[in-house]
Amino acid sequence: MVFRGTVTDAPDFNPSADAEALYNAMKGFGNDKDAILDLVTARSNAQRQEVISAYKNCFGKDLIEDLKYELTGKFERLIVSLMRTPAYHDAKEIHDALKGAGTDEKCLIEVLASRNNRQMHELVAAYKDAYGTDIEEDIIGDTSGHFKKMLVVLLQGTRDESGVVNADLVEQDAQDLYAAGEEQWGTDEAKFIMILGNRSVTHLHMVFDAYEKIAELTIEDSIKNELSGDFERLMLAVVQCIRSVPMFFAKRLYKSMKGLGTADNTLIRIMICRSEIDMLDIRECFRLRYEKSLYNMIKDDTSGDYKRTLLNLCGGDDDLAGEFFPEAAQIAYKMWELSAMTRVQLRPTLRPAASFDPAADAQALRKAMKGFGTDEDAIIDIVAQRSNAQRQEIRQTFKSLLGRDLMKDLKSELSKNLERLIIGLMLTPAEFDAKMMRKAIEGAGTDEHALIEILVTRSNAEIQAMNAAYQAAYKQSLEEAIQSDTSGHFCRILVSLVQGEREDGPADVERANADAQELADACNAESDDMEMKFMSILCTRSFPHLRRVFQEFVRFSNKDIEQIIKKEMSGDVKNAFFAIVRSVKNQPSYLADRLYKAMKGLGTDDRALIRIMVSRSEVDLFNIRKEFKETHDASLHEFIQGDTSGDYRKTLLVLCGGED
Repeated sequence: MVFRGTVTDAPDFNPSADAEALYNAMKGFGNDKDAILDLVTARSNAQRQEVISAYKNCFGKDLIEDLKYELTGKFERLIVSLMRTPAYHDAKEIHDALKGAGTDEKCLIEVLASRNNRQMHELVAAYKDAYGTDIEEDIIGDTSGHFKKMLVVLLQGTRDESGVVNADLVEQDAQDLYAAGEEQWGTDEAKFIMILGNRSVTHLHMVFDAYEKIAELTIEDSIKNELSGDFERLMLAVVQCIRSVPMFFAKRLYKSMKGLGTADNTLIRIMICRSEIDMLDIRECFRLRYEKSLYNMIKDDTSGDYKRTLLNLCGGDDDLAGEFFPEAAQIAYKMWELSAMTRVQLRPTLRPAASFDPAADAQALRKAMKGFGTDEDAIIDIVAQRSNAQRQEIRQTFKSLLGRDLMKDLKSELSKNLERLIIGLMLTPAEFDAKMMRKAIEGAGTDEHALIEILVTRSNAEIQAMNAAYQAAYKQSLEEAIQSDTSGHFCRILVSLVQGEREDGPADVERANADAQELADACNAESDDMEMKFMSILCTRSFPHLRRVFQEFVRFSNKDIEQIIKKEMSGDVKNAFFAIVRSVKNQPSYLADRLYKAMKGLGTDDRALIRIMVSRSEVDLFNIRKEFKETHDASLHEFIQGDTSGDYRKTLLVLCGGED
C-alpha cells in the first residue's frame, strides 16, 4: 500500500531530546503550547511512542498524564489523542461511542466501515487490553437488528484481501443483490450483509458496475430505496469506502464543520487517523467535491492552538483549480461515470387524492371562508393534499357552482406567506413559474438566483408553457423582460435557456469528446471567448450528453469542470454555469442545496422556499428530501419545523411529506 499522508517520520529523530523539549515546555508556570504542538505534529505515531518511553526513562513521569494536566479543552483532546497508538485511539473512540445513555452510531459506522482487516484485528486486541471486555459483546449489547449484524460481520476483519476476482461470482453477486432488493417485495438484508461485508474491494467494484447494468440504478440508490435508519447509513458508508476511502472521509470532514457548530470529535478523529495514511488524497477529494480546500475550511471553522494543530496535520492549502493528483482524477472521472449511469427514479411527495370530489372540495372551501374568521386548517387540508390537476378542477367547479373566483376569495381571506404558498399551489405550474419569473425581475433588484434556478431545472415543455403563461399574464414576452433587466453574457445565457430548445436524447460519445476538448481548449482563451464557448455547449446539449462531456473534460484537462467555473468565472455567469453543472450531475442535490441556503443562518428566503416546495412536490421532492438529509445531516422536515411557524409551517410540512 502506498501511503499518502501529511505526517511522516521526522529525519534525525532523537526521542530523548524530544522528551526533554516537551518537559521544558511544561515545567514551571504556564506552558509553551507552540513548542508542544509543533513537536507532536512533526513526528510519526511510532516516533511519538518512543518519545513517551524516553520521557518516562528520563523524568520518571507519564507524558500523557502531564499533557492532560497542562493542556485544556479541544487542544488537550487533540494532542493527547495524537499520543495514542492508532489501535488504542480507535478502541477509545468505540468505547466512548458505546458508553453512557445514548450510542454514537455515526462513530461506530465511520470507524468500522473504513478499517482494513489488520486495523480491525489490532482494534479488537487493544479494546480488550484497555477495557477488559470484549468489543463484540459490547456492540451486541448496545445495538440491534441488521445494524448490529453488519457491525459484527465487519468486526471480524475477514474481508477477502487477495485481489483475485472471479468473473462468474461477480455476475452471481450482482444478480443476488438485485433479487434481494429491487426485484422483490421486502428486502433480503442477509444477502446484502454477506456480500458487502466479505467480498474484496476489487470484486465489489465490479459487482457494483454489473449491478447498475441489471437494475439501472446505482447500488447506493437501491440501498436508499430498500433499507432505512442506521442500517441504511452503515451500508452506504461501506459502499462509499469500497468506492473511495478518501472521498468517504472528505464527506465526513465537510459534515463535521459545515453549518452552526463543529463536530469536534469527528474532526479530531479523522485528522488523526488519516494523517499518516491518505490525508493528501482526502484533501484532493475535499477540493473536488466542495470547491474549497480542507485547509481553508479548518481555518474558518476553528481557532487558537487547536486550529494550528489541525492545520499542521492537514499539511497545506490546495489551490482551487490546481491539477488533480492521479487518484483524485480517477475519482472525478468515476463520479461523472456514475452520474451518467444512474437512473434516478423521481419520486414526488404529493399524489392525486383518491375518491376526489371537486364539488365537495369547492363547498368545503367556501364554508371555510364565509362568515367571521377563516378555517385555515380546512383550506390547508384540501389544497395541500390534492394534485395540481385536481386543484384546477376545484377552481373551475368553485366558479361553476358558486359563481365566485376561488383565487380572489383565498387572497382576501389569507395573508403573508400562507397566502403566497396557497395561491402558488392553486396556480397551474406554468402560471406559477411565470409569476416567479416576474417576481424575480420586477422591482428594484433582480433575483438572479431565482432566474437561474427556474430556467436550469425546467424541461423544454415546461419552459415553453411558462413563456406562454408569461405572455398571457403580463402582455410581454419573457425573453423581452429578461433582456430589459439583465445584461452581458449573463443575459445571453438566460435568453438561450428561455428558448426551451435544449437538445434531447442520450450522449453522443464522439461528439462528447469533441465538446470536452473544445471546453478544455477554451480554458486557455480570453475570458469572453471562454464564456461564449461554455454557453454554446452547456446551454444547448442534453443533460445525458453533458454528463459524458464533463467526464471526458477530466481526461483532457486533468481538472474538474466545477473548479474551472469557480476559478475562472465570476458573478452571475459563474452562478449560472455552476447551476447547470450541478443539475446535470444531480438535480435533486442542487435543489436540496438551494433549500438549505433558503433557510440557513438568520432570516428565511421564503420566496425560494415556497418556489421549490410548490414546484417540486409532484416531481422529485422525495429525492430532494433524501439528498438534503445525506448532505446536511438533518432532515428537510427538521429545517422547516425550526425555521417557519404557524399555518405556513403546517402547509410546508404537508408538502414535505414526512420526516427522514
